[in-house]
Amino acid sequence: MKSHYCYFLLILIFFTSCKEDKVNFNASVRPILNKKCISCHGGVKQSGGFGLVFRENALGKTANGKIGILPGHPEKSEMFARIIEKDPELRMPLESDPLSKKEIEIIKKWIQQGAEWEEHWAYLPPKLPEVDQEDMDWGNSAIDYFIFNKMESHDLSPNEEANAYDLVRRLYLDITGIPPTKSQVEAFVSNPSEQAYEALVDTLLQSPKYGEHWASMWLDLARYADSRGYEKDGKREIWKYRDWVIKAFNDDMPFNQFTIEQLAGDLLPNPTEDQYIATAFHRNTLNNSEGGTENEEYRVSSTIDRVNTTWEVWQSTTMSCVQCHSHPYDPIRHEEFYTSYAFFNNTSDWDGPRDYPVYRDFDSLNTEKLEAVKQWISKVSSETEADKWEKFVRIQEPKIRPEDFNQSQNTTHYNRGDQDYMMVYNEASIQLKNVSLSNVDRIYINYNQRNNKTANFIVRQDSLDGAIIGKTVLNKTRGFMNKPVSIKTTAKKADLFFEIDSSSEDYMFYLDGFLLGPKIVDEDQEIVHEIYNKIDTLLNTRYVHSTPVMVDKSGDFSRQTQVFDRGNWLVLGDTVQTDIPKLFNTNQKEFKNRLDLAEWLVSEDNCLTGRVIVNRFWANIFGRGIVLTSEDFGTLGEKPTHPELLDWLALKFTHEWNWSMKTLVKNIVLSATYKQSAVVSNEAKEKDPMNKWLARHPRVRLSAEQIRDQALAVSGLLSDKMYGPSVMPYQPEGIWSVVYNNESWNTSEGEDAYRRGVYTYLRRSSPYPSFISFDASEREFCLSRRINTNSPIQALVTLNDPVYFEAATNLAKQIESMEGDDKKKVETAYQKVVGKPIASEKSKVLLNLLNDTQNYYLEHKEEAYNLVNADNLELASLTVMVNALMNLDEFIVKN
Repeated sequence: MKSHYCYFLLILIFFTSCKEDKVNFNASVRPILNKKCISCHGGVKQSGGFGLVFRENALGKTANGKIGILPGHPEKSEMFARIIEKDPELRMPLESDPLSKKEIEIIKKWIQQGAEWEEHWAYLPPKLPEVDQEDMDWGNSAIDYFIFNKMESHDLSPNEEANAYDLVRRLYLDITGIPPTKSQVEAFVSNPSEQAYEALVDTLLQSPKYGEHWASMWLDLARYADSRGYEKDGKREIWKYRDWVIKAFNDDMPFNQFTIEQLAGDLLPNPTEDQYIATAFHRNTLNNSEGGTENEEYRVSSTIDRVNTTWEVWQSTTMSCVQCHSHPYDPIRHEEFYTSYAFFNNTSDWDGPRDYPVYRDFDSLNTEKLEAVKQWISKVSSETEADKWEKFVRIQEPKIRPEDFNQSQNTTHYNRGDQDYMMVYNEASIQLKNVSLSNVDRIYINYNQRNNKTANFIVRQDSLDGAIIGKTVLNKTRGFMNKPVSIKTTAKKADLFFEIDSSSEDYMFYLDGFLLGPKIVDEDQEIVHEIYNKIDTLLNTRYVHSTPVMVDKSGDFSRQTQVFDRGNWLVLGDTVQTDIPKLFNTNQKEFKNRLDLAEWLVSEDNCLTGRVIVNRFWANIFGRGIVLTSEDFGTLGEKPTHPELLDWLALKFTHEWNWSMKTLVKNIVLSATYKQSAVVSNEAKEKDPMNKWLARHPRVRLSAEQIRDQALAVSGLLSDKMYGPSVMPYQPEGIWSVVYNNESWNTSEGEDAYRRGVYTYLRRSSPYPSFISFDASEREFCLSRRINTNSPIQALVTLNDPVYFEAATNLAKQIESMEGDDKKKVETAYQKVVGKPIASEKSKVLLNLLNDTQNYYLEHKEEAYNLVNADNLELASLTVMVNALMNLDEFIVKN
């Protein structure tokens, strides 16, 4: 019996030993392959016919006919033979240091054990890790549990909690982007309890300033700007999208809804104005209005950018290289870029003038007229039909543009600067094939005729000799207008032919396309005629504002998507349909359009979105993400420092917290991890110089917008005004003359000059100078993270930029009006600027600065006058002192 027990024990030890010796591909093998092999044997370059991105390639035959990797048999695997080869001309990696004995042993054992292939960690579904908080020595949440475990494993200990002054300032800056006032600081310091802290968090999350602050992170991703880009970089009216983002953050719109509305709001049932505006996310692409450029080339460029941006924003996956070839490092094939491209290839926008299609806003009078039309249509038909007509009036879709024409005669293409139309001459004809007409009884001609001549516009069915189903007369117009022509046909689908017949041989007009108007059905034809007249008027009414939006082309004129050979849009390959890379489509789901894509991105089937988004919020608070490379979760991206925490946050965010962004922020800032002091010991700095393990709160420089907003806030100049067109605060003269000089910077007046940075006009070719100095994005492309730099120019900005100097002067005036001596004024100024009482050593330094400045201006009164534009030596001296305060590290850095 005893011998049987010993035998069983030996077997158990044997199998346990085998299990422990199992080589983990992701942990042990993949790092070797990525470091030593993938550059020559990746998705693009496959030297010797051997690739290591796809398992089937790795297990297949190489160029010499031998098996690359034969599971179970390293001695029969060409890869293993090459890494142990003695001849340096045959040994791999070629012309590099050989693999170490340890690395060779890992590869050998892995092949012996069957060469099991694992997906990269980011492509595996997240699992909710267990959290044992009962025996926690530190912290109050699961976040602290994971952070503390990593600290301990790296021989680190948590820092003490930050003092109340630092904590309240940190909290205000992280949630609202604006520092607390002196009274707000004192209110918290007088009661810094856990309950008071959580109550303050809740209050700040309800502040409208929360949305203004957090919107900047998203606008970087959305590449939001007030100009179109490229050489001319003209104005683009798209600020309503920026306002939509701010409102979405303030309303705590669930992130899954936030996603769907931006990527496919126009495809939702009866979309609202806000849902259309949300789709401007992908209308932030560049637009080339230079005359003579090929519109299709730049439309393609915008579509490619939408693919790259979508995958980076929601999946932190780099797709740009896949445009030309399979991914060098991740298992994504070349043709799979174009199955994603197909989602965005069918939208109506094009690289022409006026950012068509746009959502139009009318003045109050015309809005009332439109509402009256909607109410009548809703009464005689349905709300769905009424919404359809509103879309038709506001967006003027569906529209058939000249590039959709199947054939045209006696016409030419006109492209000059911001004008891109078809020139149509007498006896011209245009053909449209297979047009759906079952719900159409009016076609609108969008044209501009500058001469006083007339022409008959004739619509025929089936051929140029077919039955006439519609006719109207074209006359001189004042710019482009939509002229209706009623059509009479019983056909559900038909080929349409348009002819131009004028008695003037030199007759010509500019054509921008045709609108297909929905049908109104009612027995009272007089009312129908009246409604049509109102619609016709609204279609030609000038709008107050407009916002570029996404709209899909109708099925009759949808585009076919083909693979670009080596990324060349002029060399087309196989036709493909909408789909996502097989790597992600584990359930073989069918995708029809952008709405399917958006819903998948926030579905249970997606393993990345939750991780990616919580990482973005974490990075915005702590200065670096759990995954440092927020833009790349792929094979070459950084590994997560706290993988279990990342999965825990992702699953909580997408499930228990119902995609609530405010709940995510709240849980992070309530953690003991967040509350730690930023003061660091030399020992901790040596053990963790980059603060990867968060044994202290990081010291993070404020963003470009925050630095300016903070200066205006502490000086009392900051405006609370929200929303509306972008503003132009002071910037030096001549900045825009360096770039294409077709626009003017019209400096805003009144409170518009002191609004938050998120509202500042951003011209891509010449962004606001002080923002660029502090590493803000030019927003030509999606930006996942700003990389902070340090340069002398930054100090020159905060010392000399009139915005900062005016803020210093305004605060100096407040300090001057106070009672008390210079010491008291220095202490008050410091507390207003930095948010806490001043230490005696610093007080002495600043007092000396103030006294030295006063003495200097006593001898140089003219300089004092020039500084503050007044004969006031005290104000000039206080201004210099406050200006110095606004350049302290304590002011520029969060902690």
